[in-house]
Amino acid sequence: MKHYYNPMSRAVTTDWMLKELGIEHQQITIDLTSNTAELQQLRDINPMGKLPTLVDGETVVTEVAAICAYLADKYPEKHLAPAINSAHRASYYRYLFIAGNTIEPALTLAASDMNHPNPTTAGWGDLTRVIATIETMTPITGWALGEQFTAADIVFGGLLDSSVMFGILEASPKVAAYVGRLRQRPAYLETHQTFIDIVGQN
Repeated sequence: MKHYYNPMSRAVTTDWMLKELGIEHQQITIDLTSNTAELQQLRDINPMGKLPTLVDGETVVTEVAAICAYLADKYPEKHLAPAINSAHRASYYRYLFIAGNTIEPALTLAASDMNHPNPTTAGWGDLTRVIATIETMTPITGWALGEQFTAADIVFGGLLDSSVMFGILEASPKVAAYVGRLRQRPAYLETHQTFIDIVGQN
């Protein structure tokens, strides 16, 4: 299994997932600023030329949520996803996919001081509703699905963490407490040190 990665990219989240799983894999660090052989190899595998990219034999998986979902289901014994027939599965999917599909686009526009000209036509709606949704979905205690930490926390919580760290999201007390719990996990500390050193923790 190969993980195409850069410590200052979204691949830090999938690196965190891999460290939580504790599975053997090859980490291939890509310098996105130089036209290296490794970067060309990445573009051949993933035409977007984006990180993260996971290669598992003949299978290529891109996008943070897809990679985390794929890995959680590949290693069910690690309990980073609810069982397929679990009542928690629908909520798990929501946490996985709202991060990149809804929350990140809205926060990215806001960070660029931009507004969608017609929010009712945008899949992520408007920032006010996104912030309200974050507040509603953030757990008061424990993790997204309760007592069991899952890939939902890595994807949803990881986006909240990086957004707070880079000053894109002003954390409410509930969000700050949740992010604080995430930052105590050994796998988080192992994978996010570069971010912490460069950006610091808000």
